[in-house]
Amino acid sequence: MREAGPGTIATCALLLALACAACTRPPPPPPENKPEPQADAQLRDAIQAPIDKAKAVEGAVQDAADKQKAAIEAAGG
Repeated sequence: MREAGPGTIATCALLLALACAACTRPPPPPPENKPEPQADAQLRDAIQAPIDKAKAVEGAVQDAADKQKAAIEAAGG
């Protein structure tokens, strides 16, 4: 049996590389219609309401924490 020479190996490697490069998928086509948002305004408001309420209370909670800390330090703690 005859051994493969360097030219034969290089040719096979080149053909294999070309075959692999030819097998790439084409990019998918862009969607024609954009999907419409699923959540309506009522649902969005229901989700946002507790977040807004928490943000509104944040200042009062911080003031109470500062007063408590000052009272503890005044008591010698």
